[in-house]
Amino acid sequence: MAGRKMSIGHELQHTFVVREEDVAAFAGETVHAVCSTFALAREVEWAGRLFVLEMKMEDEEGIGTQLSIEHKAPAFVGEMVTIYACLSALFENNVTCTFKAFVGERLLASG
Repeated sequence: MAGRKMSIGHELQHTFVVREEDVAAFAGETVHAVCSTFALAREVEWAGRLFVLEMKMEDEEGIGTQLSIEHKAPAFVGEMVTIYACLSALFENNVTCTFKAFVGERLLASG
């Protein structure tokens, strides 16, 4: 099965609700009861992977190689985060995306 062809500027979105296990905590101690950058990175990587899943051939797989996140505002447990990912570059088998993450109209992060 052939993968779907996409062009630069194509957008996809991914949403998730911040859970207790997503808060900033180290060695079992909560630092901040808000979404950690680590948890946000997991969800941002998934948003980028959505492009790969639509574009790859059935016998192919993708590997994430880089994330850049500017975490600007908190997202509290129970809040829904929407990540808007945009295909910004394609070179051979390399896919590059930009993203913005929001809670409602509040910008949470970009990268």
